[in-house]
Amino acid sequence: MQLLRRIGLILLRLAAPVAAFAAANKNDPYLVLLRGAGNIALVFASIAIVIVLWRRGRWRSIAGKLLVMLWCLPPLLMSAAHVRFELRKHAVLASSDPEARQLGPHFMVGYSSFPEVARLAEKGLIGGVYITRHNIRARTVGALRAEIATLQDIRRTAGLPPLFVAADQEGGIVGHLSPPLTKVPALATLAGLAPDEQQAKAEEFGRIHGRELADLGVNLNLAPVLDLKPPPRRNRLDFHTLIGQRAIATDPVVVGTIATAYVRGLEESGVGATLKHFPGIGRVDGDTHHFSANLDTPVTELEATDWRPFREVLSRSRSALMVGHVTLTAVDPDRAASHSKRVVQGIIRDKWNYHGVVMTDDLVMGAIYQNDVCKAVVEAINGGVDLLLVAYDGVQFYRVFACALEGSRQDKLDAAMLRASAGRLDSGRPVVQARTVSRAISADRQE
Repeated sequence: MQLLRRIGLILLRLAAPVAAFAAANKNDPYLVLLRGAGNIALVFASIAIVIVLWRRGRWRSIAGKLLVMLWCLPPLLMSAAHVRFELRKHAVLASSDPEARQLGPHFMVGYSSFPEVARLAEKGLIGGVYITRHNIRARTVGALRAEIATLQDIRRTAGLPPLFVAADQEGGIVGHLSPPLTKVPALATLAGLAPDEQQAKAEEFGRIHGRELADLGVNLNLAPVLDLKPPPRRNRLDFHTLIGQRAIATDPVVVGTIATAYVRGLEESGVGATLKHFPGIGRVDGDTHHFSANLDTPVTELEATDWRPFREVLSRSRSALMVGHVTLTAVDPDRAASHSKRVVQGIIRDKWNYHGVVMTDDLVMGAIYQNDVCKAVVEAINGGVDLLLVAYDGVQFYRVFACALEGSRQDKLDAAMLRASAGRLDSGRPVVQARTVSRAISADRQE
């Protein structure tokens, strides 16, 4: 019995710092599963342990006092973290109308609470929303459709432009709204077909996604994936990217052919496409969901291979372009491509002459979030990025927006870049652009 008590005390001593760390970081995206009931359970468990230790007289010794104090920390640290979060949230919501109208259009946010995102939409603090599994789980398509329509009605009433409404429907292993939407095979399954069959099937897949997303109210699909398929290998550091299963093919010509047809089918339904993840993650070992990663390939080689599909599809559509969080070391070794002016402005805008919408990959990814996120936000805006995505954990929007707000108030944001970006967003809204392209495509086919 004495041995069990000692083991119990040792476990309590080991668990106390862990509980304190979790409490202090309750708003960290890695601890999202602990929110709500998990946080409540942690607080009650901490209080219960303190009561038990106190009643058993453990507080009489120095070691016992220390243990009691350690278990008093989680509720206190959690309260402090909550206060910090609420103060930041209040500061964001208290933004002036000019600040909201200037910065808000550049943010796309995932959400769990409809009243909360409706408030952001009404005030103009966001320019888009991201819809994923938890938005459709245990709900009907009609309910989600009505929710999206309500958000757009709120925007109209407030005199604001329509929201970008985005989803991840790539096909294959990434179809975050399937079910209930149709589960379409991965575009990679078409790589072995003859070119005519590739195009016909890819366009059909695009039409299926386009019709169903448009019916739901989604106007921007975060697809297709244009990274080249890497050679088969076991990558212990790739937990979530899984690009080997998502990429279309190793041949850039095949990727371009299939992706162009898919985008054509998607746009015919009034849904815009998003090409991802420039400058390419097929050659990268690390998973930017959790780690920084370098792309060390020379630019000349990338231009001849990995970047060919991006340039081809961009030239034949009005797709948006998503920039990933890998560091293109040959161009800018000091920062990820997603907030590198040398990459976005230097290559995409100036060299490629692309003036459509450029967006970041999710900023709630370790390659960005675990580093200097405020620096990344300011540099992304100043570098020519139009939309900053906060998808996985929508509550991080307040931290990310606060970074932009602080940058604006300290005159760190490039006003000319913001104006140019606002123009691109106004002319690049997917519903308008996709229908324009569809009419052009139909006209081309008739000639």
